[in-house]
Amino acid sequence: MLCEYSLSAQREDFYNITPQVCEAVTKSGVTSGIAVIFCPHTTAGITINENADPDVVHDLLIGLNKAFPDRAEFRHGEGNSSAHLKASAMGSSATIIIENGKLLLGTWQGIYLWSSTRRGIGSFM
Repeated sequence: MLCEYSLSAQREDFYNITPQVCEAVTKSGVTSGIAVIFCPHTTAGITINENADPDVVHDLLIGLNKAFPDRAEFRHGEGNSSAHLKASAMGSSATIIIENGKLLLGTWQGIYLWSSTRRGIGSFM
């Protein structure tokens, strides 16, 4: 079963999509299996990380920007090569076990869509 979702991304940020993924699992009726979360964008990614402390997201953004700064020598015409590098490092998907109709996540884990966009819409499946 394929579920598609969109969100309004106003700036580079991590967006907690755990509730939408849980909803999709419930709608699917799957009790045992896997969920694959995929983002079809080249300047966005999917990751699993801590969802209890909002400072983690803040720190992740700082770390990504320090690890992948904009550089004058980049040639890509859109000027967002650092976003492509971040997305490549993060990956475009995550796979999570479903057991007893629930996502098998750790106590502090959440599923995040990271978007570099300043243009508006991010989507995931």
